[in-house]
Amino acid sequence: MAPKNGAQRSSDIAVVGMSCRLPGAPGIDEFWELLTSGGSAIERRADGTWRGSLEGAADFDAAFFGMSPRQAAAADPQQRLMLELGWTALEDAGIVPGSLAGTDTGVFVGIAADDYAALLHRSETPVSGHTATGLSRGMAANRLSYLLGLRGPSLAVDSAQSSSLVAVHLACESLRRGESDLAIVGGVSLILAENSTAGMELMGALSPDGRCYTFDARANGYVRGEGGACVVLKPLVRALADGDRVHCVIRGSAVNNDGGGSTLTTPHREAQEAVLRAAYERSGVGPDQVSYVELHGTGTPAGDPIEAAALGAVLGTARGRSTPLSVGSAKTNVGHLEAAAGLVGFVKAALCVREGAVPPSLNHATPNPAIPMDRLNLRVPTRLGTWPQPDEQATGRLRLAGVSSFGMG
Repeated sequence: MAPKNGAQRSSDIAVVGMSCRLPGAPGIDEFWELLTSGGSAIERRADGTWRGSLEGAADFDAAFFGMSPRQAAAADPQQRLMLELGWTALEDAGIVPGSLAGTDTGVFVGIAADDYAALLHRSETPVSGHTATGLSRGMAANRLSYLLGLRGPSLAVDSAQSSSLVAVHLACESLRRGESDLAIVGGVSLILAENSTAGMELMGALSPDGRCYTFDARANGYVRGEGGACVVLKPLVRALADGDRVHCVIRGSAVNNDGGGSTLTTPHREAQEAVLRAAYERSGVGPDQVSYVELHGTGTPAGDPIEAAALGAVLGTARGRSTPLSVGSAKTNVGHLEAAAGLVGFVKAALCVREGAVPPSLNHATPNPAIPMDRLNLRVPTRLGTWPQPDEQATGRLRLAGVSSFGMG
C-alpha cells in the first residue's frame, strides 16, 4: 500500500471509500481514535468469556434496504451488516448508491461463520420461503448487488481467517482485468452461537486471560471479536481523472497456501516467505522500502514466531533497510474478527499510510523468546509515533505498508 501521491502505475488500485463497524468503534473516525489512543474494546462477558462485542448487531432498517420484516428476520445478520457497510462505504467515497445501477461494479465479501444457520436448525423456527436465501453465505454479496442493480461479479470468499483479505486480492485482479470498473469489498463476522467459541477454545486457539499478546512472551492465543469493514476500490488512473479522494493506493498482492506444515493448522515459514516475496515483486516495491506491516499477529505460541521469522527474512533484514521494520496488530484492540480480520487490518494500515502515523500495538512488554527481534530487525511500537522512516514530504520516499492475513488451513 502507498499514499496517493507517488509514481503512478497502470495496475495501481485506489481506495476511495472505507467503512467499519467494530467493537468500540462504530465508524472509521472512532476506529482511528481507538487505535491512536491505545484503547481496547475487549470485555469480559457475563458467561466468563472474553470478546470484542459489536453493539446493536441485531438492529436493522429493513425497509430502507428493501426487505420485508420476514425477509430480514430470516437473513443472517452478517448479510444485513454487509448491506449497511457497503452503503456507508459508498457514501464515504462520494458515490450515490443509486447511481451504480447497471454498472460493472463487483462485490466481494469475506465471510466464513454460519452461526445463524446453526441456531435456526437447532430451533423450532419453521422453514420459510426466505430460509434458503437468508442462510446462504453467497447472499452476503448478492443482496448488495441486487439492491444496487450491479452487473459485476458478486461472490463470497471463504478461506477461513484470511477470507476478507483474499477478497481484496480478487477484487483488485477483477479491476485490473477490466471485469469490474468499481469494486465493493467487505468482510463480516458475528458470533451468534456459543458452541463456535467452544470449538475454538478446544482447539487451543483462544487466550484464557482475554488478551491478545502479539509477539509477546505471554502469547497464549487470541480473543474473538465481531463486526466488519468495507472498502471501495477503483483503478487509480480513473480515480484521479474523476477527482476522487484517495485514501491510499494498493500496489499489489499475492495469495498462496503453505502446502503442508507439521499439521493442518500449523503455518509454514518458507511458504509465508514465498507469498511475501511474490507480493512485493508484483507491487514493484523493494522489501527495504516497507516501513510498517499490519500483522496477522494472533498471539499464538506457534503462529507468531513463524510469522516473525518470515517477515524478518524478507523485509526486516532486506538489503538497504536502515531502520527496523515496525509491526503491529489491531487484534490487540478489537479482537480477532476471523473472516473479517484481514480487512480490519487493511483499513488500519490504510489509515496509518494516510495519516503518516503508527498506533501502539497493545499488550507488548517482553518479546517472545522465540522471536529474536534484534536479529530479525523488527520492532513493535508501544506508543503512538510518526511514520517510522522519512516520508515523501521530506525525501520523495513513499509511505509504504504491508498487510498479512492467514487462514488456519
